[in-house]
This record gives sequence, structure tokens and C-alpha cells, in this order.
Amino acid sequence: MDVDAEDPGLKPRIHNLATLIASGAGAGLSPIAPGTAGSILGVLCLWPLGYLSLEWLWLVWFFACFLAVWSADCAGADWQVVDHPAIVIDEVVGVWLAYLIPATLLRVELDPLLVIFGALVLFRLYDIAKPWPVNWAERRLPGGVGVVADDLVAGAMAGFALCVLMTAQLIA
Repeated sequence: MDVDAEDPGLKPRIHNLATLIASGAGAGLSPIAPGTAGSILGVLCLWPLGYLSLEWLWLVWFFACFLAVWSADCAGADWQVVDHPAIVIDEVVGVWLAYLIPATLLRVELDPLLVIFGALVLFRLYDIAKPWPVNWAERRLPGGVGVVADDLVAGAMAGFALCVLMTAQLIA
């Protein structure tokens, strides 16, 4: 049953591990811009992992994606809205992907702060604008897979766009 997420009777509640994870430990409960709050949480979670090798970061990201699909599916069912605005774990894994792509493909000395900031800004632009194929993934894929997939597509697009922008800057 898909119900309006603005219905005050459906105020999301964190009451189990799935809703805690899906809401980004409560970041998704922000009354203003919960998606941006989730993206900022993603950056804040990524920052301390910077000491890990890229191989380990990719492994953590893959695990986080499976956790994101599971928790988004459970929280969507619990809150009776498949892609409730309070579900922000998808933003976390999306912004991580936007960072991991240029960090992996551009094997030059990069300022991590610049890459993370660029990933955050470009990811939010793609996530909010939802160009094709982001909007396709959001509409066509079911449950937690669809909730997470559109943010992974937005993250991939942001990551590759960041590669192009940074390569152009390196050449100039």
C-alpha cells in the first residue's frame, strides 16, 4: 500500500536495526532536506575511512549497498511508503560511489577534500534533477533495489562527471 509520505500518521519511527540504518541513524528524520542530510552523513562516514586502500573502500561500499537495499526494503514496508523521504541510506552509498569512481580512475595526487566536496555537489545535482537513467531506475525497479539503484546511477554519473572535470583541470 503506497500512502502519502506527508501523512502525519506515518511519521517514521526508528525502532529496529533496519529503520536505524535506512534513516542514516536518524539523519533522514531531518525536517529540511533529508536527502542532503543523508548525503552529508555519507561524506562524514567516508572521511574517516580515508586511511583504507581503495580495494577496502570498494569492499566496504559493496557491503553497504547490500545493507542499504535490505534496510530500505524493510523501512519502506514498515513506514508503508516504498521510498519514504526518511530513507537516506541510498544517498550514503550514492555519494560514496561518486567519490570512489574518480579516486579509482584518476591515479594522480588528488586533494581528498576537493574530490569529496565535488562528489557531494555533483551527486546532489544528479539526485535532485533525476535525469535519465536515474529516473528510469527510480520508477522501474522494485522495493529496496529501486530505492538504492537510482542513487547508485546518480552517484555513477556524478563520479564520471567529476572525472571529466578534474581531468580537464589537470590538463589545463
